[in-house]
Formats: sequence, structure tokens, C-alpha cells
Amino acid sequence: MGTIPRVLITDDAIKVIRELKTKFGELMFHQSGGCCDGSQPMCFEKGDFIIGSSDVCLGEIEECEFWMAKDQFEYWQYTQLTIDITKGRGSSFSLEIPMGLRFIVQSRLFTQEELVNLTAIKTL
Repeated sequence: MGTIPRVLITDDAIKVIRELKTKFGELMFHQSGGCCDGSQPMCFEKGDFIIGSSDVCLGEIEECEFWMAKDQFEYWQYTQLTIDITKGRGSSFSLEIPMGLRFIVQSRLFTQEELVNLTAIKTL
């Protein structure tokens, strides 16, 4: 089993997730292949976004599953994602939006050595 995580999270984003968990309970993330805000990571109460056979789970951040549309994953499969937070309201349904914040993705390409030791993705 691989040891290199596909998705990470910054300390600032962890603080926001913990605040959201206090208010909403268990959470999940999804990043679709949509345009504009739809291509950003969105945070939902666990189960509020229906995961299907067209989604893959890249791992967990702060005990929240991080799902992505398979077609979007085709573009991102060679990159490690770091979920961060920034000021500004997006136009999505993500739970942090009313706080005047939004989750964003920072990415970097995996090295050749890392590619052979990635954590496995999960599907339904």
C-alpha cells in the first residue's frame, strides 16, 4: 500500500474545517469537473453530496473524505493537492462561503519516485 498522500491540507484550512465541524458535524469534500467555482473543492455535510460511480476518493483531510469527479481526476492524477483557504466569497454551495472564505487547491507534480508509492484511490 502506498504512503504518499494525494491530498494534503494547510493549518489555516484545518482551523476552518474544525469550525465547520462544530456547527455541522461530519463533513466531506468534492471537486467536480465543472467550470468556474465547480472546479474548486467544495465542503458539504457528509452525505449532502451524492457520490456515484463517476467519482473517486483521493483520501482524507482532517477526517473528511475528499472526492473528485473521475474526469477531473484524469487531469489531476499526477499532482499532489493541498487544500488551503483564502478570503473571498465564491458562488458555490460550499459551507465556508457564508464565512467570507473559500477553499482553494494548490498543486505540485509528483516526482517519478513518488508516483510508484501513492496511496490508492477508492471508488464506490
